[in-house]
Amino acid sequence: MKLRCVPTKTAFTAINKHGFHSDQALPNIELNGEEFMSKLLDRKWTLLRPDTEVHQITVSSTQGQNRGGSFSNVSFLNNKQPYLGNKMFEDNQGLSFYIVRDDLLHPFINGNKARKLDGLLPLIEDHGVTDVVTCGGCQSAHAAAVAVSCAERGLKSHLLLRGEKPEILTGYNLISTIYGNVTYVPRSFYAHREKMLQTHASIVAGNSGNVVYCNDIIDASMTTQTFECSNFVQMDAPRGTKSHSNKVVIVNEGAGDAIALLGLLRLVDYLSQDHLLGRKRAFNFVVDSGTGTTAVGLGLGALCLGLPWKITAVMLADKIDAYRKQERRLISECKRQFCFPLDSHELNGSHDGIVHWVDRCHPRKFGNILEGEIDACQQIAQQTGILVDPVYTLAAWEMATQITSAHEDANVVMLHTGGTLGMFGLAQRYKSYFGMLNNTIKS
Repeated sequence: MKLRCVPTKTAFTAINKHGFHSDQALPNIELNGEEFMSKLLDRKWTLLRPDTEVHQITVSSTQGQNRGGSFSNVSFLNNKQPYLGNKMFEDNQGLSFYIVRDDLLHPFINGNKARKLDGLLPLIEDHGVTDVVTCGGCQSAHAAAVAVSCAERGLKSHLLLRGEKPEILTGYNLISTIYGNVTYVPRSFYAHREKMLQTHASIVAGNSGNVVYCNDIIDASMTTQTFECSNFVQMDAPRGTKSHSNKVVIVNEGAGDAIALLGLLRLVDYLSQDHLLGRKRAFNFVVDSGTGTTAVGLGLGALCLGLPWKITAVMLADKIDAYRKQERRLISECKRQFCFPLDSHELNGSHDGIVHWVDRCHPRKFGNILEGEIDACQQIAQQTGILVDPVYTLAAWEMATQITSAHEDANVVMLHTGGTLGMFGLAQRYKSYFGMLNNTIKS
């Protein structure tokens, strides 16, 4: 017997790993986390495959070499073809952590942005969307990702960037301008994001078009049709249907909505295969966190599949209370929109939730960099061939190195989310730091 359900905007009040139980009198059908994940992921995706490379970084002590930067006492070595699966620890010599190379997914799109858009773009395409409106900072990786992804799929993107147009376009700002339609918005107007997005989307739509939000699309598809849980088929917008008027969708800043979690669930499902990380070993996943959406997606995926994975998220843009609030919001949306088979006890099994939020090793105001961090990025690049940036991914690398060096956890995995195009914008802002780069670092 297949489970059929007619979702409404009312959340299911009790969904657990033994089946669906709710005040809507749905049948009690056995549907464990693995089966649910398989059904949820049976859909169209932006990325042709969820594949990503996994490398291994060996951490060695270099006492007395007086190297500058954040890693004055350590050096790194990258093994691009480490033992995985059942052979993971056969050649475990010295301290090391694994790194998931999502920075290699696309030349211009950050790995975490590609994952967030993975399940979204096919959905808005199926609803006949013609234009996408979103916003971000002047060097927004999110805006650039939307611009490139839309252009690749024949959609028009409209990007509202905070502040003034730079004298020289570079980094994500340059990519956004080339691939999308950029409008620079005064900071006073940008402070009211919702109104700003609605106003601009209405202008793009014109008199004959209409404007929708991502969540509206999801809710509409879930409330106006009976669907097989094994395949979310859009009934109100047949594939290939073309509209003569503009249909504009608003994507929130950073794409930090529940639909963005689908791509992260797909990544967890991929990495948990037996020939990669598997489902039996305990791992501590370390990830840098701007909105925190990526970390929550990893945590939900691990919980749904019953994986013994801990998610350590390095907070960059806010305090812990705000990240926990974001976590609760995303979980609530996910339960409502996708009938997630986890009850409140499972999702909130501890006071800390499903993600372990931690401060970065060297706290500071978001977007700022400290002396020595550019040198640290240079050291990592020269010793491993991996480029990290000082605002985001260096924080994850530092945390992974710290946990590994302190023997706190033998199985550390860093998710490299990308962010390297941001180095160009930083070079404009921090000319003295970049001007101090030299060739004294040796592998």
